[in-house]
Amino acid sequence: MRILYCTSEANPFAGSGGLADVAGAGSLPKALCERQIDCRVVMPLYGDIPQSLRDSMRYITNFTVPVAWRRQYCGVFEAHYNGVMFYFIDNEYYFKRSGLYGFYDDAERFSFFSRAVMEMLPYVNFHPDLVHCNDWQTALIPTYYYLFYSHNPWYHNIKSIFTIHNIQYQGMYGWEVNTECVGIPPAETRLLEQDGKLNMVKGAIETATRVTTVSPSYANEILDPWFSHGLDTILRNRQYKLCGILNGIDNASYDPATDYQLYRNYTADDMSGKAECKRALQERLGLAQRGDIPIISMVSRMVQHKGLDLVRMTLDEIMCGHDVQFVILGSGDKEYEDFFRHMQWKYPGRVCACIGFIPELARKIYSGSDIFLMPSMSEPCGLSQMIALRYGTVPVVREVGGLRDSIHDSLDGKGNGFTFSKYEAYDIVQCLKRAINGYWNRDGWKKLMHRCMVSDNSWARSANDYINVYSDTVNNWK
Repeated sequence: MRILYCTSEANPFAGSGGLADVAGAGSLPKALCERQIDCRVVMPLYGDIPQSLRDSMRYITNFTVPVAWRRQYCGVFEAHYNGVMFYFIDNEYYFKRSGLYGFYDDAERFSFFSRAVMEMLPYVNFHPDLVHCNDWQTALIPTYYYLFYSHNPWYHNIKSIFTIHNIQYQGMYGWEVNTECVGIPPAETRLLEQDGKLNMVKGAIETATRVTTVSPSYANEILDPWFSHGLDTILRNRQYKLCGILNGIDNASYDPATDYQLYRNYTADDMSGKAECKRALQERLGLAQRGDIPIISMVSRMVQHKGLDLVRMTLDEIMCGHDVQFVILGSGDKEYEDFFRHMQWKYPGRVCACIGFIPELARKIYSGSDIFLMPSMSEPCGLSQMIALRYGTVPVVREVGGLRDSIHDSLDGKGNGFTFSKYEAYDIVQCLKRAINGYWNRDGWKKLMHRCMVSDNSWARSANDYINVYSDTVNNWK
């Protein structure tokens, strides 16, 4: 089976969030290739890609791509990395910039990219059985295939899957964007129309063979207006093609036994090194060096949907009522950054706010803390809770999206964390109290840490689920 995985970002080349982890050379594409699936990745050739990685690329060809009423240059490069073939779409006007997104012409940039992906296929002599598209930046690919390529004999019988990683981001624009960039014929604009605007994700839901999300729970949640950001009606109408597959993490990268960025390595069977990770983390962050109290940590973007309003309402109660330390790493909205700076001032030696994002420090926090807090308002999948599990740091999560699917309450003696359901201050406080009290039961806590570390959240598990969906789509869907 031949799969073309279309993404706007992929590690280690260029990334800004979770999609880069999913599409990266150590994640889903690699797991698919290891299972004898010919999976190839295509992404833009960004200016931010390091020169060391550019040096491994080979020029293939060039051609022109329709962008509404004009044609634009497109070059194609390829590189093999970690056993995966990557194609890179080159146009310096669109992609040789500092940063991936947030430009005035993003609609044009990714309309070009989506059309270029389809135009590229004959030039590289790759006829996929299925094209797997991700998020709004590649959402036009199924629509372009349906309108412009499906009747071309060379492109015959290519199926498509569109994955919604976060339904909040839909590629929504005014209709002038169609005339200048997208180029959908007037008779077909109904495919992309949503609330009087052009909506790229809506078009993908309409035209893709299948639609997936990054967790089974999220697939159900986005049918509800509370989560859908306006797309619940079209999703319910197309529910027959919707399913959810839980993401995984790169177990080779996130391995406390071999991770060179940790202060000390350790395993599920020998956790002695985790105590040194905790002590060294306390020293680095200016916290009191005490091994006898739990560290509660967060590694998160500081935005509303990550549940930070709950933390803001309850952190004083937790710090005043319990002998604990609290660490957060991340950046985002100024109101949250300022709050955590204030808490660090208010509780010196007990609270540390690390504003920004430092990847190596994130790993040291995962390994050196005891409890990992993730109280999200919404969370399509979430990877941080899975990484925390891998490092033996017990998650406390709200039962939403992928958090519900990956973390199960330990009240039954079999779970791998602590969970609460309502988005309310009382519920998060009670859940944290259970976790803190559980920490003092040293034998029980050690068993819980072991269950966390042996939880299977690998891409191997996810890849098998994807292969089942791919096979069903290719063989049984029109």
